[in-house]
Amino acid sequence: MSQLFTPFQLGPLALRNRIAIAPMCQYSAEDGLATDWHMMHLGHLALSGAALLMTEATAVTPEGRISARDLGLWSSRHQQVLAPVIQAIRRHSPIKLAVQLGHAGRKASSKVPWEGGASVPPGEEGGWQTVAPSALPHAPGDAPPEALDEAGLQRIRDAFVDAARRVHALGIEGIELHGAHGYLLHQFLSPIANQRRDQYGGSLENRMRFPLEVFDAVRAAVPPEVAVGMRISATDWVDGGWDLEQSVVFAQELKQRGTDFMHVSSGGVSPLQKIPVGPGYQIQFAARIKKETGLPTIGVGLITEAEHAESIIVQGEADVVALARGILYDPRWPWHAAAKLGAQVDAPPQYWRSQPHGLKQLFGETSLGQR
Repeated sequence: MSQLFTPFQLGPLALRNRIAIAPMCQYSAEDGLATDWHMMHLGHLALSGAALLMTEATAVTPEGRISARDLGLWSSRHQQVLAPVIQAIRRHSPIKLAVQLGHAGRKASSKVPWEGGASVPPGEEGGWQTVAPSALPHAPGDAPPEALDEAGLQRIRDAFVDAARRVHALGIEGIELHGAHGYLLHQFLSPIANQRRDQYGGSLENRMRFPLEVFDAVRAAVPPEVAVGMRISATDWVDGGWDLEQSVVFAQELKQRGTDFMHVSSGGVSPLQKIPVGPGYQIQFAARIKKETGLPTIGVGLITEAEHAESIIVQGEADVVALARGILYDPRWPWHAAAKLGAQVDAPPQYWRSQPHGLKQLFGETSLGQR
């Protein structure tokens, strides 16, 4: 039996298989509001056969958006506009849902990728003043962010809580806090971005303090049946930056606070990073965190082949495999993986007749010969 297609309990979430869809920014919102694109994009991914669908990075404040086209959840209006998308998915798919809540910090106020992705200075169209742990720009030539004071930190903590409550009100089962890819929570963790001299900077304990405060506040704001986890960059890929050893300590702290899962990625806090990109290049980090903490762990990073995903689960390197660009390219990746591995996968009955001849009950149904 394929281990990739066995059930798994991700905290309170009962997953039908070990395939998740990672959060992927779409840069298609209007003033943070979901649009028709989100209905189409999330709708077709919900029919993929994966067990878990995580929405793109969803900003908890307007200035926390990566770009002016990012999705947000900082008001009841944003919740109201996103609701029909969630309701449509519920009508047609058993997939579990999670929202990735985040704040871009000093990497906010940027152009969308297909326009180059460059930082947009305050005062220019699509630009605003960014905030961060320290007044250090992400890259040379970027406008420096404002260092957050205690009032600013409290405002952002409260914004995460308010957004988390909206996620729960939408009936969504999971929340992933974005502590990776050089965004605000990662900025606090990394000595590259965090050079504060107060209780939030310096030692590892101090640098972990604000991300842990945000986690504690969100965990307390939603009921236990809502899974709350953290995505981290296990290493900055820069000497003197955040690394795997610190990531293990951070994961252990999160475990003590009741995190339901860790989603392990890497990089993003510095343009000096040197990443040896290749299939599964981050899985070693997920494997270490899983081994050291025993936490449910999601592995991600250029996993494109069914056999590779299967081996990750069989070898115990991660509990769940997340797909990103690979499932954008092939939105039926789980169907094709199930066919290769001799497994069954969820599919809507409208699509059952698509099963190729010679495959035995790929969709777990026998009524495939409809006229």
